[in-house]
Amino acid sequence: MRQSTLDMDDLRKRRSLVITRKEAAEALGVDPRTITTSINEGTIPHVKLGRRIVIPREKFLALFADAVTDTGES
Repeated sequence: MRQSTLDMDDLRKRRSLVITRKEAAEALGVDPRTITTSINEGTIPHVKLGRRIVIPREKFLALFADAVTDTGES
């Protein structure tokens, strides 16, 4: 399996307002289908732009902010 080159810190540093399903999956170390399933279940916020689905970066990061705090990292 391919090593992830994108992580949550990389997403925090970006200036883009949205991320793709592929980028979200890479940052979390999961398959993109897992992100698609979570979007369909409503657990990951998304915006549909025509046929394209993107994830608001700040909302995505906020979902995992508590997990970082719970592990003692800043």
